[in-house]
Amino acid sequence: MRLPLLAALLGALALPQAVHAKAPVLPMSETELAAPEMPPLLSMRERAEVIDAVLAERLETIVPAIMREQGIDMWVLMAREYFEEPVIATMLDAKSMAARRRTILVFHDPGEGQPVERLTVSRYGLAGLFEPSWAPEDEPDQWQAVADIIAERDPDQIAINFSDLKAFGDGMTLSQYRLMTAALPETYRERIVSGETLAIRWLESRTDRELEIYPGIVRIAHALIARAFSREVITPGETTAADVQWWYRETLASLGLTPWFHPSVGIQREGEEEMLRGDTVIQPGDLLWTDFGITYLRLNTDTQHLAYVLKPGETEAPEGLREGLRRTNRVGDILTGSFRAGESGNEILARARAAALAEGLDPSIYSHPIGFHGHGAGTSIGFWDNQEADPRGEYPVLAGTTWSIEFTNYYEVPEWGGQRVDFRSEEDAFFDGETVRFLDGRQTELTLIPSD
Repeated sequence: MRLPLLAALLGALALPQAVHAKAPVLPMSETELAAPEMPPLLSMRERAEVIDAVLAERLETIVPAIMREQGIDMWVLMAREYFEEPVIATMLDAKSMAARRRTILVFHDPGEGQPVERLTVSRYGLAGLFEPSWAPEDEPDQWQAVADIIAERDPDQIAINFSDLKAFGDGMTLSQYRLMTAALPETYRERIVSGETLAIRWLESRTDRELEIYPGIVRIAHALIARAFSREVITPGETTAADVQWWYRETLASLGLTPWFHPSVGIQREGEEEMLRGDTVIQPGDLLWTDFGITYLRLNTDTQHLAYVLKPGETEAPEGLREGLRRTNRVGDILTGSFRAGESGNEILARARAAALAEGLDPSIYSHPIGFHGHGAGTSIGFWDNQEADPRGEYPVLAGTTWSIEFTNYYEVPEWGGQRVDFRSEEDAFFDGETVRFLDGRQTELTLIPSD
């Protein structure tokens, strides 16, 4: 049942050449550069052009595919200004900062291969992407206008976004539900169904054009991490973990980029059982960890890297630390090799953990989808605090989706007296239904920071 959507995505319409020429395009790669250069950033106007062109492509290809996949002939979404539901927030054009008053969107599939209608029942259009379908001077009641559109098209099922489990599919508020249903005849109220899966499918599905620009977005994050974990930012014996965190924030602000969470920086040190943070000063011999994510062109990154601060006279990290990273990468191989299209996140978690434990590894797996949101729509593959089956992991892993491959492996480092060290890893990747490919490689060597 997923093949029509995959075919639609693979055959997505090309963007106008002028926009295509401006967008950062890099090939996917299994190899991550140690010190990558920052790709050129687009102007705000150019960013808006790319966002709107990608959005137009998504509306033309993904919406018809997922509605037909799920057997839904009408999908109704609504949001109030500054209280946008997750799906509508991704359907606003680049110059629409928020819903206007009350924005109502209606998708209708008339069937027989005809194009899906895209209507907006609001006072304002949305960059020509939706057809304005309400004239307040003729019908002052917006809810009656919605009811008239529904009655005129007589859909078999009317999907609205409500869900007990998935926040991304729970955008319908109680007040809007009451107002909408009050305007509908009883026969149409009985046809209302949950649009939860439509919401998840819209948010988790990536088009060819998004996959062209996504590696370049991840490269931006990798380039910034490389700068953060260097002598440009860190002076051992002086710089604190918090200093590095705020360097990220100031740098992002200067570039017109947005973090979707406050960056994390931690220190593991011989003789210290816990991760050190905050105002702790970075010292030679420390193993540094960072968790960093940005939003650019509406897509998010999520990356965790490790760095070692060389002691005077050292030219490489202790072998035990390097072995720890090798073991973590082995867990990554097992995890990405465990992906199966159509299986649940819980099934993939169980397979990967069993294989890793059988090899004598000490893993914890907590991977998640990524895309319009850092912790994106779709299934979860484990949680750091739950390595067993979870209701949030029951949804299937599907082709055409992007992932944050996030996990750790613990290793008792001989040079640190057998201290159990946490070797965290996180890289962004694409699952095509058969293979997981990293968008811009993964870390296989510790970053080295000289102390002198």
